[in-house]
Amino acid sequence: MVDNQENLHFRRALRKDLESLIEMLADDELGKLREDYQLPLPSAYEEAFAKIDQDNNQHLTVVTNDRGELIGMLQLTFIPYLTYQGGVRAQVEGVRIKKSHRGQGTGEQMMAWAIEKAKQEGAHVLQLTTDKLRPDAIRFYEKLGFTASHEGMKLHLPQNLKS
Repeated sequence: MVDNQENLHFRRALRKDLESLIEMLADDELGKLREDYQLPLPSAYEEAFAKIDQDNNQHLTVVTNDRGELIGMLQLTFIPYLTYQGGVRAQVEGVRIKKSHRGQGTGEQMMAWAIEKAKQEGAHVLQLTTDKLRPDAIRFYEKLGFTASHEGMKLHLPQNLKS
C-alpha cells in the first residue's frame, strides 16, 4: 500500500454522476469494447441507472477524494437465497478507478469498504468475477485474500442494445 493515500469518501451514486461513471467504465481495453461512451449518453444507461437506483439490494457507489473529485466506483449487490440457511451473498461488480488515481492504494481502500459493507449487511461471502484478460486485477484480488474457489461460467444472450 502507498503511504500518501487520499482520504476517500463513499456515497450512493446520483444521477448527476452517470456521465463520469460511464466514462470510467469505458476507459480501459475491455470497457471500450462493450461500453458506448458518447454525449449525450445513450438512453440505455439512464434506464439502467433508474432500475439500479430503485432496487434496495443494489449499492451503486461512487468514491470521491477530499476535493470532491469522483475517482472511483463499484456496484455492490446483495443476493438473498435459500442455501446457507437463507444466507445473503454480496457480489461486487464494476470496480473502476480513474487512471490518474491508480497505484495509490485507492483500490485497496475501496475493497476494504466493500468488505465492511458486506459484513454490516449480514453477507456470509463477498464474491466477484474478473475477466481472465485482466491478470493485474486477478493478482490484486488474490493479494486481498480472494481465492479462485469456483469455476465461473457465462452464457451471453443475444439482445437488442438500446440507443
